Amino acid sequence: MVYMRKAEERGKVNLGWLNSNHSFSFGHYYDVNHMGFSVLRVINDDVVQPGRGFDTHGHKDMEIVSYVVKGALKHKDSAGNEYQVPEGDIQVMSAGRGIMHSEYNASDTEEVNFLQIWILPNQKGGAPSYGQRALAPKVETNPLLSSTLTPDMPLPRAAEAHQDEHGANANVAARQRQLLVSADGRQGSLPIKQDASISSIHLTDGEQLTLHTGPRKGYLHIVRGTLKANIKSELQGISLRQGDGLGIYMNDRLQLDSQGEALALWFDLPNI
Repeated sequence: MVYMRKAEERGKVNLGWLNSNHSFSFGHYYDVNHMGFSVLRVINDDVVQPGRGFDTHGHKDMEIVSYVVKGALKHKDSAGNEYQVPEGDIQVMSAGRGIMHSEYNASDTEEVNFLQIWILPNQKGGAPSYGQRALAPKVETNPLLSSTLTPDMPLPRAAEAHQDEHGANANVAARQRQLLVSADGRQGSLPIKQDASISSIHLTDGEQLTLHTGPRKGYLHIVRGTLKANIKSELQGISLRQGDGLGIYMNDRLQLDSQGEALALWFDLPNI
């Protein structure tokens, strides 16, 4: 059994300045069959017009992740953080006991496309925090481990080198699967208050990658490109394209075959 979320079936919102596709129920879009997956509560695929954005508003007790697909975001919050988030960067804002923030398109001439991701925390309250990092195009020799920022600190840039199960070289493995967000901030990833992680999956034409859930759940969101997914618990393979989401359950295996270059986000989630 799998959870399938096709791109064309997502909730749609068009406010003129904002065109958004909601993978799960959000705002005025409500579907009892799509309320989230494990602790993953929101994936909004947002396109914001030049010079426009989300005015200052508040959050509490939520781990909010933004991944910029194209263009750049301009972030400002009540904790004093003010940064631009360029294409390929990911930012994490842990709302804690409460924080006010705004997110604007940093350009006056070009659209920005980003994924707005919300993850339910496993602890409430505490001080809000902010972190930002880039998807590194190559393996760095000295990963930075700090990820909580203040306005006068440099932004962390780091990469994680993994050796895949078939013994592929470290450069290829690190490009194929790169840890971005985790519970403990290991290997330069940005920490969140939840037993969950987010990795980027980047495959070139003809490459293959296998993912296992073990005693947990997993969710794959396709950012761009096309992938063929073969799941141990399913008889037939599934073709996935940009905007599609696929959730799999305990003790399952997901084999991905790329059909051209493809980029996806893989969420490793608790079994709840």
